[in-house]
Amino acid sequence: MYVIVILAMVAGFLALRLYSVLGKRTGHEQQPAPRTADERPKVTVLQPRAAGDVATDNVRIADGLIAPGAEAGVRALIAADRTFDVPQFVDGAQSAYRMVLEAFWRGDKDELGWLCDADVLGSFVEAIDAREAEGLTLDNRVVRIEKAQIVEAGLNGRIAQVALRFEADIAAVTRDKDGNVVAGSLTDAVGTKDIWTFTRDIRSSDPNWKLSETDEAA
Repeated sequence: MYVIVILAMVAGFLALRLYSVLGKRTGHEQQPAPRTADERPKVTVLQPRAAGDVATDNVRIADGLIAPGAEAGVRALIAADRTFDVPQFVDGAQSAYRMVLEAFWRGDKDELGWLCDADVLGSFVEAIDAREAEGLTLDNRVVRIEKAQIVEAGLNGRIAQVALRFEADIAAVTRDKDGNVVAGSLTDAVGTKDIWTFTRDIRSSDPNWKLSETDEAA
């Protein structure tokens, strides 16, 4: 089947893996008008609390939001940045997950540019260009995020790194250049499991985190 061929071709490659497993977008939806910088949602979905707004639960280990093996790393991160808030970060990461996927599906390179670092952006752009060259379009939606949990955290010098495991159901359809469905179904969601890593320079005045790596979870 067509979808099996795609899956075989893109195994192990980030953007192309998302392109095949998470489906394609149709060319028939009305495309949103380009947004100016002021109109775009700010990349504060992963923003820590302001220094003057540190609550007691900011430094606690949130039940269920952190995998047991990640607790030490989270504590080290909190010790270096007392504004880091675990529940707020996980909520923001879920928003970022949706935003990145939706931008990729519709081929919005500008939006991906301020959500992802250069390496991840390059992979997404390559996949977008490849599917456009083939005349394939995407029609996807995140049905639900079943799980978002920090599985690794820590500091590499001044760079904070937080990896989360996402388990989500994605509804997807692949269409060819004529609009014919070649794979997927919007009525049958596909379960996906991914590890996404976000990074931020904790000494920077910029509070925003960027997607720096993705991988398929076991």
